[in-house]
Amino acid sequence: MMNKIRASICIIIPLLLVYLLNTKFGNIPPILKFLNPFTGFWQNAEHRTINKNSKIVLKGTHQDVDVRFDDRMIPHIFAQNDHDVYYVQGYITAMHRLWQMDFQTRFAAGRISEVVGKKAVELDKYQRRMGMVYGAERSLEGMLADPQSKEMIMAYTAGINAYIHSLSAAQLPIEYKILDFKPEDWTPLKCSLLLKQMSAVLAMGSDEFYMTNIRNKFGNDVIKDLFPDYPFKEDPIIPVGTKWDFDPLPIPKAPDSFNETTTSTIKTKQKEEGIGSNNWALSGSKTASGLPILANDPHLDLSLPSIWYQVQLHAPGLNAYGVSLPGAPGIIIGFNQDVAWGVTNVAADVLDFYQIKFKDNTHKSYWHDGKWKNTSNRLEKIIVKGDKNITDTVIYTHQGPVVYLEKNKDFVKSKNIPTGSALRWIAHEKSNELKTFYLLNRGKNYNDYRKALSFYTAPAQNFVFASVQNDIAITANGKFPLKWKDQGKFILDGSDPKNDWQGWIPASQNPTVKNPPRAFVSSANQSSTDQTYPYYINWEFSPYERGKRINDRLAAMNKATADSIINMQTDSYSIHAQNILPAILAMVDKNELNATQKEALRFVSTWDKYYDAKSIAASVFDLWTKRLQFNIWDDEFTIADIPMRYPSRDRTVQLILHEPNSKWIDNVNTPEKETLADLVNDSFKFSCDSLERRYGSIGKLWEWANLKHTNIQHLAKIPGFGSKVLMTGGGKMTINALSEGNGPSWRMVVELGKNPKGHGVFPGGQSGNPGSPFYDDMIDKWVSGKLYDLFFMHSADDNSAKIISQLKISKK
Repeated sequence: MMNKIRASICIIIPLLLVYLLNTKFGNIPPILKFLNPFTGFWQNAEHRTINKNSKIVLKGTHQDVDVRFDDRMIPHIFAQNDHDVYYVQGYITAMHRLWQMDFQTRFAAGRISEVVGKKAVELDKYQRRMGMVYGAERSLEGMLADPQSKEMIMAYTAGINAYIHSLSAAQLPIEYKILDFKPEDWTPLKCSLLLKQMSAVLAMGSDEFYMTNIRNKFGNDVIKDLFPDYPFKEDPIIPVGTKWDFDPLPIPKAPDSFNETTTSTIKTKQKEEGIGSNNWALSGSKTASGLPILANDPHLDLSLPSIWYQVQLHAPGLNAYGVSLPGAPGIIIGFNQDVAWGVTNVAADVLDFYQIKFKDNTHKSYWHDGKWKNTSNRLEKIIVKGDKNITDTVIYTHQGPVVYLEKNKDFVKSKNIPTGSALRWIAHEKSNELKTFYLLNRGKNYNDYRKALSFYTAPAQNFVFASVQNDIAITANGKFPLKWKDQGKFILDGSDPKNDWQGWIPASQNPTVKNPPRAFVSSANQSSTDQTYPYYINWEFSPYERGKRINDRLAAMNKATADSIINMQTDSYSIHAQNILPAILAMVDKNELNATQKEALRFVSTWDKYYDAKSIAASVFDLWTKRLQFNIWDDEFTIADIPMRYPSRDRTVQLILHEPNSKWIDNVNTPEKETLADLVNDSFKFSCDSLERRYGSIGKLWEWANLKHTNIQHLAKIPGFGSKVLMTGGGKMTINALSEGNGPSWRMVVELGKNPKGHGVFPGGQSGNPGSPFYDDMIDKWVSGKLYDLFFMHSADDNSAKIISQLKISKK
């Protein structure tokens, strides 16, 4: 008997070990598979020596394709037809970024629970209720209806799958081994999902619930005073005084004020000031070459692998260089022989929430236009790794998906009527953004630029443009709903058809300017126009400081070169400090300061207002002004269980400079009546004390780069796969808009000419493999503010590029 027990133990223990070592527990990968010398993580280490010449057979190609990799592993793809150029773009992009593409589209689709388990269920539910897949399906309809876009997306998809099918277990990217899952076949829907995710990111949050709570609490007079429809200080994208050469459509009539909106406890992602992008173009009259220079640096959350992927695409009628989004064909930002283009976010109000009144808790009917209408349901199956699967029922009204459901006794007095919040979002519209980039990549002049933009829906972008014909232009572009003023500033009454979107602003009437007298165009996410523009796009845009600084520098610039523009992209001067520092310095009572505070005051008093990496004054000022804004607004606008937001930085500056006796200065939670000077002094001492508690006495640790703590995390936050802390300057309110994890995701400068010269860098590398020398090799260059020369090749045999590897692709 004992021998049988011992034999059983001898069998069970090895089996148990095999199970344990091949199973993922929490964040720990299956150890045996992960450490396997033949298929595990060891196989992901790449050699620095590159195979200079190689050949592969891809049966999905129509003709031979040549790929040249330069010294930063950027592919230059030379094909003989459109199908092959996008097929190989898909194949090569997957070769470098497969896991990133997979993870991002799973995130967009609400499928992260399949990979990480039940901790992601709520995130997946939210993505499903936002209608991400629904929107992607609608966009895909538009793409497949156009022959050129269909060829792009189908060829690109086939190229990705050709790479996926070539992989062995050993060749899988390391993240698959850590998270213990495998790639699935790519689909055209995934390409569309990637673009929908960009729409979600650039929506930048939603404030309707907060604004409705504020109106319910304080009334319309406070809204008009503290949350105005146009800022106190502004320098709009389309120059002031630009004439609108069109007859506008009639504006829909606003319905009666909706006073039955409930005070909501819903907390949406709040819009964050100071996050955005820059682009500009100078006319040849302001450059040394006599031809335009275009610059673009889109600011996004920084991650490794990098958000962008550099590529050159060459085929009959096409020779373009720039950056693509891994998972979508074509080039999003770039240039060709004749034109250059770039984008920044418009921040248009194209996402509205409607308060829906349901007939009962079955949610099968909702009240609209004086009658009960049927809802529809979309059953969303969420696969949960290591747990039971979940089916979430998402309710749809004619406005869109119901993102939030709640019972609210205040909606109709003495009755318990179920309500919800339905989402009307431009990302749910049928669209075909790929056609825009198909045409821009091949564009030759201003007319081609305007034609390309007519196909673009979302996310709305400020498209800057320059051509070798010496034209420059900028257009706040997208598909904009025709709204009455402030429609969507608050939660809308979902029962009143007057609140529905009533049509569209004609694309030809979107804000645009060509060759303005000032000889430059620019944008930094500020207001699109002055107040003469006849249509409503939004009531609040990003603060004007970055745009003002850009325009000041460009206005003073003559004989500009690429070097002067590259230098400008890392400009860290603060217009915000210029505006308010003299006023608040004058209020500081030096007699009430301790030794550390007096020393900090000395730094700030002599500060040049640049957010340089080594600036101590920048650290003090940044904390000081943030605390001052908190001291002014927090007592009134932070109430338990009633989510609200502060008035804008612009409104705060106006109050400090022109309304020092405002009632909002006093802290309602104290018996004393505080003055602005009281808050200024309290905030200054707080900032100094905070720095001293954290870093000790004034010294190197107080420097701005250390406080800002910029670093680039891995997309899945896997420890060890991110960057070190980067000692770099810039701040949210400067041209070089850098924070802890958000900043210029791609810096590009293009000099137009007979032979265009491009310069660019992003904070990462071409490869998505942490074991590759090309994973993060561009970061130091990015930190220094320098750009690489971009090799714009005219043929596969062009010897102007530094080619380190050649790949020959044949059909057989």
